[in-house]
Amino acid sequence: MALCVIHQNHMMRVVTIAALHLLQLQSITPVLLADTNLALPGCISKCGEVRVPYPFGVGAGCYRQGFKLTCNETYNPPKLLLELDNTRAEVLDISLHHGKLYVDNGIVSLTGSNRYNMTWGIPLDESIFTVSPFWNNFVIMGCGFEFLVSLPHVNDTVVRCTSSCLRGRPAVATDGLCSGVGCCEASMPGAGNMYSIELASYTASNDLARQGQPFNATLVMVENEWWDKDNHSMLLQKAVSDGLVTSWDISSSAGPVQTRAVVKWNFSNLSCADAWSSSDFGCRSSNSYCHDHWTGESSGYICRCSNGYEGNPYIPNGCQDIDECTDPDKYECFGHCINTDGSYNCICPRGTSGNPQKPHGCIKAAEKFSGLAVATGFGSGACLLLLTFSAILLRRKLRAQKAKQLRDFFFRKNRGLLLQRLVDKDIAERMIFSLEELEKATNTFDEDRKIGKGGHGTVYKGILSDQRVVAIKRSMRAIQSETDNFINEVAILSQINHRNVVKLFGCCLETEVPLLVYEFISNGTLYEHLHVCSSLSLPWRERLRIALEVARSLAYLHSAASMSIIHRDIKATNILLDDNLTAKVSDFGASRGIPIDQTRVTTAIQGTFGYLDPECYNTRQLTEKSDVYSFGVMLLELLTREKPHIYMSPSGCSLVEQFLLLQNQDKLSEILDPQVTKEGDEDAREVAEVAAMCISPSGQDRPTMKQVEMRLEVLQSASTNIGNDPRTEEHIVNILSAGQKSGSTDGSRRFSMEREILLSMDFPR
Repeated sequence: MALCVIHQNHMMRVVTIAALHLLQLQSITPVLLADTNLALPGCISKCGEVRVPYPFGVGAGCYRQGFKLTCNETYNPPKLLLELDNTRAEVLDISLHHGKLYVDNGIVSLTGSNRYNMTWGIPLDESIFTVSPFWNNFVIMGCGFEFLVSLPHVNDTVVRCTSSCLRGRPAVATDGLCSGVGCCEASMPGAGNMYSIELASYTASNDLARQGQPFNATLVMVENEWWDKDNHSMLLQKAVSDGLVTSWDISSSAGPVQTRAVVKWNFSNLSCADAWSSSDFGCRSSNSYCHDHWTGESSGYICRCSNGYEGNPYIPNGCQDIDECTDPDKYECFGHCINTDGSYNCICPRGTSGNPQKPHGCIKAAEKFSGLAVATGFGSGACLLLLTFSAILLRRKLRAQKAKQLRDFFFRKNRGLLLQRLVDKDIAERMIFSLEELEKATNTFDEDRKIGKGGHGTVYKGILSDQRVVAIKRSMRAIQSETDNFINEVAILSQINHRNVVKLFGCCLETEVPLLVYEFISNGTLYEHLHVCSSLSLPWRERLRIALEVARSLAYLHSAASMSIIHRDIKATNILLDDNLTAKVSDFGASRGIPIDQTRVTTAIQGTFGYLDPECYNTRQLTEKSDVYSFGVMLLELLTREKPHIYMSPSGCSLVEQFLLLQNQDKLSEILDPQVTKEGDEDAREVAEVAAMCISPSGQDRPTMKQVEMRLEVLQSASTNIGNDPRTEEHIVNILSAGQKSGSTDGSRRFSMEREILLSMDFPR
């Protein structure tokens, strides 16, 4: 009987060791398969040093339509090429997880004194591939030229940079910098694959060394991260300077340096929701999931392996289990590691106990060599495994319960704060979104959905269940002041209904700082449209119309809303523009409501340097005239294309001080934008007079926004009626300057009865 027990114990130990070896063998097998299980059966999975995963492929039947590559074995090692329309780019790497293609698409060398106009890029299928404007830049090495780039058939955005030649400096910068001497950088004007490029000879006033000589430019598109890393910028500049590069030659595109750019790709241009039910759904592997992928303005999807798996989600059984035990640096285990499907277990070796995921966490215990110890070990292991699973489930349940309790707590707290400030209590019930709905709308606030970032928060693009496209504002800091600002913005915007004020759809109160849900305004800010790198910006008529629309919204806020609302932060970055360039005033976090029976309120100082009312700053008294001052500064920005927060004249004056000084000296042309001088003519000078009155140091001398609105309305009407015809005396509107008597007249100007009535209204004089 004793022999039977000993024999049984021995057999159990052998079985245990064999089972552990079998588990380890099974965990290793998927890793061996992972590198080969990337391409379709019978297709090559590697060209040279670059992996070729499906949907990309080399050879017939090995790729999805639009993803064809060529493996050129005449090179050593072989090169993976993307060839289209007699143009080729070398593929350096393919990322399935991030939907990125890393390419070297060569360089362009342009020499001469003539102007070059050309289309340049990678002729890819734009429904699949998009050159990423976020990740890439144009770099132009050399000097004596001006470079302009835009998207073909899109005139809205032109990006410009110039590179000067200075005596004592090389024609091509070799210090790794690109500061406008021997090298300049230009951002991508938008998402696309082909760009319109213009290159012309350029001579600055201090370009004494090469005046009148032809330019020599070398153009390349590179990934920002690559350019700034490992001295790549300096090495490429030296290669160009030493003549080691050949135009359009992939094999020696930069001699000792191979350039690198990023192209984003989608498996399909459908969303995950639409693709799921289609017969062409790409996520073929088990343990994979669909990920909505945004490339520029277009959308689509890619597939990814689930956590704990790696490989190719586009082919059956392509996502294989990761053996975490083979990578102890990433998956810490200081005990005995056992790989499991999609995860791993870390246990202390037999005879020890403790925490195996901490150094020296397993402590030795006295060994017992009886059959009872072995049986107890098996029983303990089973119990431990059961307890582990139970603990995991319990922990998840507790986390979920705690998260729900936290959401309920924030909801009650924020709802109470909101109800205290709302006039109409029913609004709170109609405007509330759940956190789950907003997470679904943004793919859990995926980085690809991020469309903007400011001092108070990040803005994400989302699609609600009813297919409304929205912008969701999420605070970066969980502090009480941010909560107050967000609640204040809900309370203010819930009372406003105006076509020139951004519409608030609602809010989510289940987070510490509420999330705000707005209508999605697709065309950026006034600041972005005004301060472009090209010599031409928004046309004067558009600037005048936008100024009028902002004035209308402020006049409404001050006098037509249920209580007088002061915005407190009017500036170009807070004016959004839709596809028709209609102005939408946004960001009401700092706004204040003033009861009808009050004209001012004492408050803390808030606003943006350069736009802030000096009278409010000195007295702490907030009035409607504070918005009038900020609006006046914005008018100066429209007139001069100077940035108020950073402008400083040679004599040390701010934009407001310099403007008033030049106006008093009758030298406005020195500070006005040349485009405004040319297109605006007399209208621009009259708007300048309105701006001068708005920025008067004393609030009493400033007009109301209603008066400003009516003056701009007259100018806009006159401009619209005149069209492109020459101006006549009947079309000129006399805007009285500050200090002029109301009864004074100007014999050179006449007005219609309607204009006389409008201009006879009270206006500070």
